[in-house]
Amino acid sequence: MDVIHNKDLGTKQKALAINLDPQIYGSFAEIGAGQDVAANFFKAGASSGTIAKTMSAYDMTFSDAIYGVSKGRRYVSEARLISMLEKEYGLLIERLAESRGDKTTFFAFGDTMAALNYYKTNEGHGWMGVRFQLEPNGAFNDVVIHVKLRDNDSVLQQQAVGTLGVNLIYACFYYHTVPTVFLQSLADNLSKDSFQIDMIRFEGPDFSKVDNRLMSLHLVKFGFSDAALFGPDGKNLQPSEILHKKHIVVVRGRFRPVINVHMDMLHTGVKQFLQESDVEKDLVEVVMELTLQALKERNADASAEIDEKDFLERVDILCALGQKVLISDFHEYYKLVSYLSKITPLKMGVVMGYPNLEYIFSEEHYKDLSGGILESFATLFSRNVKLFIYPTLRNGVIMNCLRFNLPPHLIDLFRYLIANNKIEDIRHYEERNLQVSTDKVLDMIKAGTEGWEDYVPAEVATIIKDRCLFGYHCEVKQAL
Repeated sequence: MDVIHNKDLGTKQKALAINLDPQIYGSFAEIGAGQDVAANFFKAGASSGTIAKTMSAYDMTFSDAIYGVSKGRRYVSEARLISMLEKEYGLLIERLAESRGDKTTFFAFGDTMAALNYYKTNEGHGWMGVRFQLEPNGAFNDVVIHVKLRDNDSVLQQQAVGTLGVNLIYACFYYHTVPTVFLQSLADNLSKDSFQIDMIRFEGPDFSKVDNRLMSLHLVKFGFSDAALFGPDGKNLQPSEILHKKHIVVVRGRFRPVINVHMDMLHTGVKQFLQESDVEKDLVEVVMELTLQALKERNADASAEIDEKDFLERVDILCALGQKVLISDFHEYYKLVSYLSKITPLKMGVVMGYPNLEYIFSEEHYKDLSGGILESFATLFSRNVKLFIYPTLRNGVIMNCLRFNLPPHLIDLFRYLIANNKIEDIRHYEERNLQVSTDKVLDMIKAGTEGWEDYVPAEVATIIKDRCLFGYHCEVKQAL
């Protein structure tokens, strides 16, 4: 049966529907922003049919006594949320499974939030999750999200948490078979201006077919977040936790597929970044970035849907190479730098090809900014950031910063950035790599042209052949 997203359901209606379902029964544990989620179920009526227990351990000593000592004394963290879910769900099974396990699907809801303080000197955010069964005596599933609270009022933030929590629980029981509907339903009865979700993870037997990398893509695609991050193992990561107070090196590309040029850009760019006097080697995090626009570039229609298979083919290789992948909606580099600067105050490096340097200095891209190119540069270069430019071969000439031609009125600006260590050419690159482009390699792979393997890392060639990626013609092995 098809799952239909009923956008007309109010928060109270969702809570009441759960309360009236005789199978659904569980506990609520909320820390930090008030017991706003449980409150919605109490107010809806018939809450005794759903709520086994509600609690909130605000005091750190009480919290540690119940859920264990928090590592690093971090209470608004994924680790603390998981401890809460494990404890509360375990108690449900221990105390109630024997008496009502055959007719009940148990759940434990938890959140640990940092709402806006009295002086409004912090940013509201937190972790929220549900551990739940979909059939009596069944195995449990987990859904975990990280939320940023955008309202400039603590009461409004608490209300948003309450609504979002109801949406999450409702989705777990009624939309779990269609992850995209599940995700979009989280915004029901909420303004997208009031919250962001920059990490979501589905785990458990009933989500065995859910690819969390696709869910990262959908977070950005559906406007829940400007960016999402996942690791080499494909698991979704919360950007602020992974990149907080780190030196971030970003390499942007289409990676369709990854070729030797990309790896040379990565290695030479990171090597030069590490030579900067204000960079601590142990604090460096490297991410490969894919923008939504890059994922659509294969289509003439900019509004066309992203090909999920194509997306997964790209990230399969990046992950196999041990890379963290950032999906973003930041077409302009200054927006990317602005986003990352809110996560870390440390120096960042952006590795890019020469054509992207030309793009950055093209004033036509800043017509929507009242301050034009200077406004964008104030954001891009006022941060602790440096651009590393990988050369391009054009008509037999190697193009780099030394050969960069600019309109007269921008020359002094460019020289200023060079003199102040904001832009630098990448040195010691492999000149032979400049002879080939990703489009050429892709065409060779599709056509079955011999020799394409010479232009990609050996492990990439193996993956493409084994998995028949990017149109490579191979026989899919049939199970005997």
